[in-house]
Amino acid sequence: MDQKLEFSERLQAAMRSAGLEPRPAVLLNLFNTNYWGRSVTFQAVSRWLKGESIPAQDKLLVLASALNVEPEVLRFGNAVRQSIEQRQKRWDDGMGYLERETFDTFLQLPAAQRKIIREVILTFAKANGVSDTPAKKK
Repeated sequence: MDQKLEFSERLQAAMRSAGLEPRPAVLLNLFNTNYWGRSVTFQAVSRWLKGESIPAQDKLLVLASALNVEPEVLRFGNAVRQSIEQRQKRWDDGMGYLERETFDTFLQLPAAQRKIIREVILTFAKANGVSDTPAKKK
């Protein structure tokens, strides 16, 4: 499904959860009373609700706050939240004191030396068939 349509569905669901009717006039009033910048138009919020556009990040943050939902969930859905939690759990479960100490020391190295260490680690990972390493940046 199109990202814009998916966002629209999440926005409408968040409005319903907040006890609001998912109509442009309602969203316009809610948004413009909470936004510190230039007011948005009726057409802009209509496009958000119809799945024709996605608001810019600053506007998304205001929407999420006004609707009491996390911005990343409003923008990308619960799958992103679950992915973040899984990665965090893997990071927390897989790292003991020695690994944390090593990472702290690594972060104190100059950028050029960190780059060399990173290349060494990625080379070892590739040699050992570790498949979910990030792509090398040039």
